[in-house]
Amino acid sequence: MPPRRRKTDPPRRRWPLALLFATGVLAGVALWAYAPTLPTELLVARYADQRSKFIDVGGVEAHVRDHARDQDEGDAIPLVLIHGSLGSLHMWEGWVRELGPRFRLITVDLPGHGLTGAWPRDEYTIEAYTDFIEVLVDTLRLDRFVLVGHSMGGAVAWSFAATRPDRVSQLVLVDAAGYPRQGEAPLPTRLARMPVVGDLGIYFKPERIVRRSLSEVYADPAMATPERIRRYAELQRFPGNREATLQRARTQEPLDPTPLKRLDVPTLIIWGAKDRWVPVADAFRFQNDIKGAKLEIFENLGHNPMEEDPKATAAAVAAFLASTPPRPVWRPPVPEPAATDPAAAPTDPTTVLPAVVPEKD
Repeated sequence: MPPRRRKTDPPRRRWPLALLFATGVLAGVALWAYAPTLPTELLVARYADQRSKFIDVGGVEAHVRDHARDQDEGDAIPLVLIHGSLGSLHMWEGWVRELGPRFRLITVDLPGHGLTGAWPRDEYTIEAYTDFIEVLVDTLRLDRFVLVGHSMGGAVAWSFAATRPDRVSQLVLVDAAGYPRQGEAPLPTRLARMPVVGDLGIYFKPERIVRRSLSEVYADPAMATPERIRRYAELQRFPGNREATLQRARTQEPLDPTPLKRLDVPTLIIWGAKDRWVPVADAFRFQNDIKGAKLEIFENLGHNPMEEDPKATAAAVAAFLASTPPRPVWRPPVPEPAATDPAAAPTDPTTVLPAVVPEKD
């Protein structure tokens, strides 16, 4: 009798185990990468100072610093400084030190940035920020002022000057945005615009992206210090800021530079020749489009020249303000009283009016 053949066991299915392992790995990565929103109180205690004020501007508590001079505050020229995308008012600290003794500097965190956070309007386009600046200066009771803008804030500044020229005495643009970029959008913008990917991606830890961005922003890599990386990353985790960034990436349309040709405001353009974000060619385009604009290019600086060399760049601003008088304010002529109304006739010492004006029949 031949031996009985043993029945071979079917191969064990290993895919459930592999799936469980992959799920565990993804969950671990997600937990490692997830960065929750930080408490408002913690960030305010860490990044506000004795100059910080929180002012209601259009329904949002805006973080503002008014660096008014201790003496002669009334005659100090007010400068309103607007930071760029993902920045904060801290970017202007070098200019505050250099220009503070001579000018009144007002810095602000735009909605969706710094310690200001989201605002009820829920719009974060250049046009919305332009309206925000108008409400801010009205709240601060500023009639005319010098408007300074960096990068995205530069677009806000020239848009404001183009639509409200009587409010701006002089304009300073620092590596400003203004002209549409050729080719496809940067990778972070493309990812932000993708459904689900963008909604989830904003909650990943921002430190690595911040470190990479700052290494491109500055011509000198040493400027990307651990303290600066930490500040940028933590302020992005202020309540509402990441959601605002996503909203801005998905709603901001390419800018129309046409209004630049109509600008009639004394303008200084400051640019870092080693800017890898906005090409230096745009500096010459601004100079060509804005009537009478002056241009200062700093050969060894990058996209944030006011941070890399605050002394030299602030000196350029001070020299510009000293040598370039503001454009006179145009006011409509006051109509003269009608000659047919004797009571409204202009007073002239050589004209004798009757003591009693006869009544008309």
